[in-house]
Amino acid sequence: MKKKVLKWIDLFDAIVLGHPILTIICFLSFIAFFAYHARDFRIDASSETLLNENNKALKYYRTITKRYESKDFIVITYKPYDNNLFSEKVLSDIKSLSNELKKLKRVESVITILDVPLIETAHKMHIKDLSKKIPTLETPGVNIETAKEEFRESPLYRNLLVSPDLDATALQVILKPNLKYEKLIEKRDKILEKINSKNVTEKDREEYKKLKNQIRKTVDSINDLRHKDISDIRSIVKKYQNNAKLILGGVPLIADDLIMFIKNDLKVFGVGVFIFMLITLVISFRKIRWVVLPMLCCAFAVIVMMGILGVFDWEVTVISSNFISLQLILTLSIAIHLIVRYEEFHGADPSIDNRHLIKQTIKDKFTPCLYTTLTTIAGFSSLLLCNLKPVRTFGWMMSVGLLVSLVLTFIFFPAQVMLLKKATPLSERKSHFSFFARISKLIAGKEKAIILISAVIMLVSVIGISTLKVENSFIDYFKHTTEIYRGLKFIDQKLGGTTPFDVILKFKKKKIEDTKVNVKGNDGDLFDELESTTEVDTNKPEYWFTMDKIDLIKRVHNYLETVPHIGKVLSLETLLLVVEKINNGKQLDNFEMALLYKELPKRTKDLILKPYVSIKHNEAHILARVKDSDKNLRRNELLKKINYDFVHKLGLKKDMFSITGILVLYNNMLQSLFKSQILTLGFTVLLLIIMFLILFKSFKIALIAIFPNVLPVLFVLGFMGWVNIHLDMMTITIAAITMGIAVDDTIHYIHRFEQEFSKSGNYKESMFKCGETITYAMFYTSLVITVGFSILVFSNFIPTIYFGLLTGLAMVMALIANITLLPSLIVLFKPFGRENS
Repeated sequence: MKKKVLKWIDLFDAIVLGHPILTIICFLSFIAFFAYHARDFRIDASSETLLNENNKALKYYRTITKRYESKDFIVITYKPYDNNLFSEKVLSDIKSLSNELKKLKRVESVITILDVPLIETAHKMHIKDLSKKIPTLETPGVNIETAKEEFRESPLYRNLLVSPDLDATALQVILKPNLKYEKLIEKRDKILEKINSKNVTEKDREEYKKLKNQIRKTVDSINDLRHKDISDIRSIVKKYQNNAKLILGGVPLIADDLIMFIKNDLKVFGVGVFIFMLITLVISFRKIRWVVLPMLCCAFAVIVMMGILGVFDWEVTVISSNFISLQLILTLSIAIHLIVRYEEFHGADPSIDNRHLIKQTIKDKFTPCLYTTLTTIAGFSSLLLCNLKPVRTFGWMMSVGLLVSLVLTFIFFPAQVMLLKKATPLSERKSHFSFFARISKLIAGKEKAIILISAVIMLVSVIGISTLKVENSFIDYFKHTTEIYRGLKFIDQKLGGTTPFDVILKFKKKKIEDTKVNVKGNDGDLFDELESTTEVDTNKPEYWFTMDKIDLIKRVHNYLETVPHIGKVLSLETLLLVVEKINNGKQLDNFEMALLYKELPKRTKDLILKPYVSIKHNEAHILARVKDSDKNLRRNELLKKINYDFVHKLGLKKDMFSITGILVLYNNMLQSLFKSQILTLGFTVLLLIIMFLILFKSFKIALIAIFPNVLPVLFVLGFMGWVNIHLDMMTITIAAITMGIAVDDTIHYIHRFEQEFSKSGNYKESMFKCGETITYAMFYTSLVITVGFSILVFSNFIPTIYFGLLTGLAMVMALIANITLLPSLIVLFKPFGRENS
């Protein structure tokens, strides 16, 4: 083994150190290639980036969205400062605002309190008169007080268009769908079905690649246009801020702002970490070369990674938005270990020539750095086990990034140092950096106590972990100062909730017996006369509305309204409640419901009936919204309760209903992520033990090495449980990342301990020596990592803030474990053999 290492290092010496200028030219050409492809680097914060392309739940959601023509829309909440919502001035402003919004190219329509049908306001209207023009607030002669009462009491508009106390309203800006994108998605999904069924040709695979590229370009175009639309809407809204408080909300706004947040975070984190690293290097090493070279290594690593992301079409999502910070931090940690070891060798023998000094440094640090990289990749491997594509992509992204950092640093750093004159060694640090040496002496003889304390911390942490919850509260993802938060909170509290979910009731085809009827529709056509013995197909539009269907819709609708945490519920029952009021409070029979369907004007039907019934598919659609700001809301438990109650309380069979929507998709994503991360943590631990075993060739050392890495993971997860911080799409990856990064210090410490023990043959002397040497590099790499992650606190995205602070906490705990628990375990169990007598 030693000969192979020597041959490798000699080859490295001959190529890199022997031809540093040529090496750097080739290196910069390599950088230039990936810098060119970095232009394809892209960010996507849409909800679909958090799900797999062939996710069945996503496909069903798309189907339902298309079937019931659910379109993207932006909500503008309008609250006049004088609280007089129905004053002439306020209604005039709303009209003017609506007209300006309608002029925007990609706005399909705007729904306001001015133009929705006021069915109850027309007192003398009968169901058969519904074909006539239904009045609105803009209809001449409409009674404002009567209209106000309808808005206040209407099950259709209360908590949807107006607040219960009538001091605020909502304008719904419907955006035009991108038909090209929808067609591309349909084509792609069809080919995906072939690929999954293995009934695919090479032509299909080529078509799939082309479609992915087209979809990518289309999404980029949509995001750019949507950002422009939102900017235009904001500019229009700003004109009306003098008389009312206006706040924007809606899924398109959240997606657009998230993209802006991610872009801003990438800049802030990158610049923030870069500045901090600069300060750390200046204070630590006080030499220009030890500042510039590591910073160049970090910059080159990020450029190459951005190029790789462009080449492989890996999108940066909310989950992977911190990859630049991670790349910078992990690259710098490698560079710091090289600098510290170089200076140690230089200080030990100032007369040694520069080339031999570099060769000795590379030879000594390559093995531990290689294994720290591989074990860090092993830590990220649990991300690869997840069945969610964006999480797997993040795992691949960081795995490749780590290899990039290792290769670039070990090529560029020594080649560049070869071109510099050998400087004087750094001054002795012992006088001002003796803290860790004192810790080593302090723990001597107290090894059992330290192990016991660590065991207690683990036990308390496990108890905390048992209380962890997985949540996806959208409103809590944003700072209180952001427009998204204010918009979500206002809609949540005043307008019936924010996060939607859909209930689909599926009816079976059947024939019924009907009585003789003679119905004349608004188009003048006469229905066929029906004898009492005639069988009627209830799936025909005019006969679809039967009492059994209406009764089921009503029961489900009423049940959902009684469920805590659920706000507004909309369905066919909502319309029927309104119509029953003009029917003298009587429930409509089959005949009247058929008449209602025929007589409703198309515009009214499209607005209040079509979104909730699909006669073609024999389905009813119930739309409910959850009050996201409710601190007692547990989304997974809520969905479990609804599913259970549908079967056991309402008597529905499982094939009679489906529940979908954003709430369901995100909940499924988090639950899947939780299982893949938490439940596969044991696999990651086993993988690390195997890698330790390969590296150190000792099962005892492998077991000793794993405990200081498990402790910080358990501690942080336990801390989250004790202080009631929920796991979400960001914090749920902390376990993998912490395990991956914390292992670096363990390897460097054990590797140095083994070297010192081979010299002294005494465990405590080796521990003291490590306290005076390797802990210096461990401290600064941990400091860089901790503060680097802490910079994430400047994000506007709350999960990112938690992620940064908690990962920083884990790194502090990892450092403490590696300078206390790790040496205690080594001294107590003596894995390197007996001491010299």
